[in-house]
Amino acid sequence: MTILERKHGYMDFLCVKCSFLQDYISFFITRFVLYYDQPQGYIRKSKDPTYFIQMGIRNGKKTTTKNVKRIGKHSELLTITDDPLAYAKKQVEDFNRTYKEGKIDIDFKIDFSEKLTATRDTASKSALLNVGYFILQKIYQNLKLQDFFDSIQDNSKVTFDCNTINRFLTFARVLDPKSKLGTFDRLDSFYEHPSFGYQHILRFMDILEENYDSYMEHLFINSGNIVKRNTSVCYFDCTNYYFETEDEDDEYVDEVTGEILKGLRMFGPSKENRPNPIVQMGLFMDGNGIPISMCINPGSDNEQKCTVPLEQKITKMFKGKPFIYCADAGLGSFNIRKYNSMGGRAFIVTQSVKKLSEKLQEAVFNDYDYRRLSDDSRITIKHMKEFDRFKAENSSLYNDTVYKILDADRAVDVGLYEEKVFKNGKSSMVKSKAVLKQRIIITFSRKMMEYQRHIRNAQIERARKILSDRNVEDVKKGPHDVTRFIKRTSTGKDGEKASDHYEIDQSVIDMEEKYDGYYAVATNLDDDAKTILEINSKRYKIEDCFRVLKTNFSARPVYHRNRNRIISHFMICYTALLVYRLLENKLDQYGTHFTTEEILETLKNMNVTNVQDAFYMATYTGSQLCTALNGVFDLGLDKKYYLPKELNKKIKNISK
Repeated sequence: MTILERKHGYMDFLCVKCSFLQDYISFFITRFVLYYDQPQGYIRKSKDPTYFIQMGIRNGKKTTTKNVKRIGKHSELLTITDDPLAYAKKQVEDFNRTYKEGKIDIDFKIDFSEKLTATRDTASKSALLNVGYFILQKIYQNLKLQDFFDSIQDNSKVTFDCNTINRFLTFARVLDPKSKLGTFDRLDSFYEHPSFGYQHILRFMDILEENYDSYMEHLFINSGNIVKRNTSVCYFDCTNYYFETEDEDDEYVDEVTGEILKGLRMFGPSKENRPNPIVQMGLFMDGNGIPISMCINPGSDNEQKCTVPLEQKITKMFKGKPFIYCADAGLGSFNIRKYNSMGGRAFIVTQSVKKLSEKLQEAVFNDYDYRRLSDDSRITIKHMKEFDRFKAENSSLYNDTVYKILDADRAVDVGLYEEKVFKNGKSSMVKSKAVLKQRIIITFSRKMMEYQRHIRNAQIERARKILSDRNVEDVKKGPHDVTRFIKRTSTGKDGEKASDHYEIDQSVIDMEEKYDGYYAVATNLDDDAKTILEINSKRYKIEDCFRVLKTNFSARPVYHRNRNRIISHFMICYTALLVYRLLENKLDQYGTHFTTEEILETLKNMNVTNVQDAFYMATYTGSQLCTALNGVFDLGLDKKYYLPKELNKKIKNISK
């Protein structure tokens, strides 16, 4: 504590100052202070000065002062002490001490008639500042992306900070997904107030795409420093994303190879049945549901063609370590199964029972050698279909699954296709009858059978309604549409125009019911059926990844047109997904589990507001999730009030 003597104009004052912080908060005691209720100013020779405690605040480059407490006039203090100045100094000392303890009483004067400060903005903005991204920053920083972008910028003329742009585009995709321009307009909603131009975002996206392979590999390698990666099983699936346009991309020439390539935005089978151009995304996920890598391909491409090239990149990242490839039937072609029968790899893919050869189907419906999955005891499908599920003693059986294993490693037809390249360079998918070591595990579930029949019965009722209420000819048909249950017959006499008659096709119903409850998995592993089926059952996690990308992170629709920026858009979405999944995994390791919606809602609501530049007040409430986040990441974001220096220190520490 120091005592400073100053003279300035009509003000002659003695100041007691404490500056024990880097971003300091200092308290002052003054002899002469300009009162707002005495516009004529001070009389220099006043013998009855008023003592105040004044707080100086520096938040970044901004410095302000506040009178936080009135101690009293000299004459007033004489009624309680013989030395008002010493008394005032003691008040300051007490203030400084309690401040160090995190407890101070501050008196603010509030003018309820004060108006909002006018700005040139066309729309009003929220004064809330998000600090929930501090949690995401903790994960992001451990990915060492600052080092990655530093290595890129060392040999370039780029003047803006690529890492800053990447991390806030990533955080915005998690917390408030918008277009890149929308994100730029909302940068001031983050506590740090990052500063970069919109043109920098676009230029950064070009740079990001140029370093695609190295970026994806960097993310995978460094994610292992955050959680242990379970790469013994790699799950793969594809989806597509639509664009707000009606036109495909034109072909373009590769500037390096000179090869003529087709554009990304192309018409293809949309997962959402939209008539817009799409792009394909292939995504690999590890056994814990954490992304490994991804690829972006033209929307018109067969999704099976992207599998092996991406696998080859993953194999390189794994340094040749073998793994089990797991996917659904649509991504389990002969070529994919064959590739994953080499190099120590293996495959587990779903298999359509309907597409099995006649011989194998006979084995499926032959009610022999079925066993319960729970205890491996023998049982028949007939018994599974007929037992009374409402009896208490049958409860475990109703929830059980039965299975049998079929050898299919000879040149038998399992409904697979392989790519055949002709002499003219063109290719076509042809039915494969090649030899491939594999087993088919057939399962049957009573619960699944009843569920499928419940869904079909509802569809049949809709078909009956169409027959009674509408012109069937006007109904658009599809392979999974209810109109598949409607058949048309034409009758008429010789020389007369035939008339059409529509009715429910019982043969279609009977054929579908034949397969109810049955499910098949193909594999080249020799493990027991229970292990194989358990691995396969976790494929739902990759579907959840796509749900998070599309629903929570608003990865579509995509508004970019430039090929590089389309790819970099999905790279940013992928980074957001990776950061989120790592966060989710850390919470699970902590012994707590929360839904995606609960986690994202909490992070979005973790906002603070600036109170007269003196401190920040949390506007979010405590919760089980908030407690868990603070327990895992130890950031101390469970307080009601924060000093500017405190929050500055937090973000500085987690950004090192």
